[in-house]
Amino acid sequence: MQKLRLVNPTVVSLAGLAIVLFIFTTPYRHSFFDTYGVVSTSSSGSRRPIAAKNSTRVVARVPKGCDIFRGEWVPDDGGAVPYYTNRSCPYIQEHQNCMKYGRPDLGFLKWRWRPSGCELPRFDAAGFLDAVRGRSMAFVGDSLARNHMQSLMCLLSKVEYPKDVSPTQNQEFRTLHYASHNFTVSVFWSPFLVKANLSDSDNGGGRLWNLYLDKPDDAWLPLVAGYDYVVISAATWFTRPSLFYESGRLVACYYCLVPGVPQLTLRYSLRVAHRTALRAVASLPGFNGTAIVRTVSPMSHFEGGEWDKGGDCRRTRPYEARVAGLDLDFYTAQVEEFEAAEKAARGRGVRMVLMDTTAAMVLRPDGHPSRYGHWAHENVTLYNDCVHWCLPGPIDVWNEMLLQMLLP
Repeated sequence: MQKLRLVNPTVVSLAGLAIVLFIFTTPYRHSFFDTYGVVSTSSSGSRRPIAAKNSTRVVARVPKGCDIFRGEWVPDDGGAVPYYTNRSCPYIQEHQNCMKYGRPDLGFLKWRWRPSGCELPRFDAAGFLDAVRGRSMAFVGDSLARNHMQSLMCLLSKVEYPKDVSPTQNQEFRTLHYASHNFTVSVFWSPFLVKANLSDSDNGGGRLWNLYLDKPDDAWLPLVAGYDYVVISAATWFTRPSLFYESGRLVACYYCLVPGVPQLTLRYSLRVAHRTALRAVASLPGFNGTAIVRTVSPMSHFEGGEWDKGGDCRRTRPYEARVAGLDLDFYTAQVEEFEAAEKAARGRGVRMVLMDTTAAMVLRPDGHPSRYGHWAHENVTLYNDCVHWCLPGPIDVWNEMLLQMLLP
């Protein structure tokens, strides 16, 4: 595997980042399903796309041996229209709806990812649905896992709108079904991947977490055993102050300020949590599918100050950068824990693959909502969002990559 290279670290404190992530990643009162509803067929049929026929579609694929995760962003010479807009896709989270809230530049949509040595085909919605016909996919993680799933739903909306068949009213655990292709997609909220809950050790402050690093989160693990694909990702919530528990004992913490508790870094908690979660998937009874581990989405795109001191991401095009600092530390831990878990999974017939998106996304500070996640005149306590991704936007390449990974 090609190693990522170092550059100067970003300008943002971890404590500050933890707070801005709290603002943007705390579960919302209403989900994207509540806000927009599921699109239904109109009497004229003008609002609902036509579903693909029951025929096998030939999907363009990259040549064998091409590493789709290493390359560069190049101008889209065709000046392609976005795959979708906020008017054509009803599944965009408000805070990522950059077009709706007046982002003035659309040049960030006119770039495409070109792997070194080959071309990455554009997303083929009908081809994707054919590839997953009769199958199921789960997205597990934090709000960036939801961001990823919403991107996929918007891309697929050219062909078919799904029906919400969620077995629960909890808006952080949703299940959608594409009836014409018998494809089910779900999202499971688990920002740490392991068991976690708010601690009372900060006198009700509500920002200190208990992380049980050796206990997989039952909110998702036993529920994904029957899925064909499980896309696992987590990183941003590990920047929060936390107490670390192992074997039922408090062993250390990160930025907890609790007297007598030894300090360890958030790098430790991310590594151990991934170790626990990935090995649990590798040995999960009844799971015979594919686990797809997506690497960290950059948290280093704040420029000009910290999150609460004018830090922003106002660039309008890709730039030259390399993975560095905390992003690199998280990435390295994820890859190493993936490699160890993959060996164990292979031994019992479970396929585990790495979705190595970090190098591509670190080049796209222009793809975040920044201030365009709400109306400028609204009196809301929101800071510039340089963590999530605009929809449409660079995040759509994750699903172009995902399609290639699904092809036999």
